[in-house]
Amino acid sequence: MTAARTIEACLRDVERPVRTILERCLEGVELPWEDAVALCGARGPALHALSLTADALRALQAGDRVGYVVNRNINFTNACVKACKFCAFARGHRSEEAYFLGEDEVVRRALEAQSLGATEVCVQAGLAPGVDGRVYVRLCRAIKAAAPALHIHAFSPEEVKYGAGLAGVSIAAYLEELRDAGLGSLPGTSAEVLDDDVRRRIAPGRITTAEWIDVVRTAHALGLPTTSTLMYGHIETDAQRMRHLDLLRSIQKSTGGFTEFVPLSFVHHESPMHRKGLLEGLRPGPTGNEVIALYAIARLMLGATFRNIQVSWVKEGARQAQWLLACGANDLGGTLMNESISTAAGAGHGQFMAPSTLRRMIRDAGRTPVQRGTRYEALREFGPVETSDEARDALDALADPDGAFGSYELLTRDDRFRFHLKRAPRDA
Repeated sequence: MTAARTIEACLRDVERPVRTILERCLEGVELPWEDAVALCGARGPALHALSLTADALRALQAGDRVGYVVNRNINFTNACVKACKFCAFARGHRSEEAYFLGEDEVVRRALEAQSLGATEVCVQAGLAPGVDGRVYVRLCRAIKAAAPALHIHAFSPEEVKYGAGLAGVSIAAYLEELRDAGLGSLPGTSAEVLDDDVRRRIAPGRITTAEWIDVVRTAHALGLPTTSTLMYGHIETDAQRMRHLDLLRSIQKSTGGFTEFVPLSFVHHESPMHRKGLLEGLRPGPTGNEVIALYAIARLMLGATFRNIQVSWVKEGARQAQWLLACGANDLGGTLMNESISTAAGAGHGQFMAPSTLRRMIRDAGRTPVQRGTRYEALREFGPVETSDEARDALDALADPDGAFGSYELLTRDDRFRFHLKRAPRDA
């Protein structure tokens, strides 16, 4: 049975309102966020039909190639001036678990990653007190001087706002400084849900929706692409999720600067708002059905303008991540090597995924693996069967990745990197 006939047969068992919405999506009609809300509750045959529709659109919009990037996360400090209710990563400056990696250590980690085949370092952290506004600029310069070929994917809109404020310059001027120092792109994190009512409840004092949009639009105008995210499964409603996607779509139509969309399941285990019972109606993350529906709806709403829907294997685990490749996704993210933020929140899927494992997952899903760059340029395309050349990759040969890369828990106990509140030098 062809894919079209499979979808047609599946749609016969779906109630007319949902069936009509899916049929219009297959015809290329843009999905309004109000109709997308109706799809959020899809279960049984409706969920199967939604997934099949998303997979068909994925094939048309992105093809059968599935990408991944060889990268390393460097979360250089967990010391933070904010106290977001959802965040289990951040520590106050007086905490015995607060750490700060200096430039030399950040550069060492970047060079180590490059020696193992990484093409990207992703640098994000807490908003450390006592630093000057050029700390992010100096980090970019130091990494670029030591490893000019590495793509620096760094600093959320929250960090950009913080750095610009400390430096006393505009967002545009600060982003120009970062770009000129070697920054290549920004992670679109600190978005959570782009609804100020939700933001006030889960992270009062955090960057507002309007400020997040301003940083992202300014970055795009300066030639700095960004990712985009949604953290879901806590207190937000279906309508708030869908309006978030609609907002991202409108920005993308205007700027074309988003490289991908990454849904991020809320990891509740160690989150303060879960452990302390801070919010009425708080959910312990999304259900499996909600995850599938969200990825599929993202393809329906965003696929025509975004192309790339990325799975977070850190949040979902390898098995669920692989299945989501059949629900609209076309990318498995990165190798990471280090991952502190989800790990601190209680995610149990590890902090490193070997390239060979990612390729195996992709092939087993019937798709073609492609090692890509940060901007989704193809660097290395693989065939349907593993070759001997692949087996010689340095990162795949690591016998003890945890021993090689360390962990968040070890960082919080390492006296060499203990955070001490002091004024950093003000030279640029």
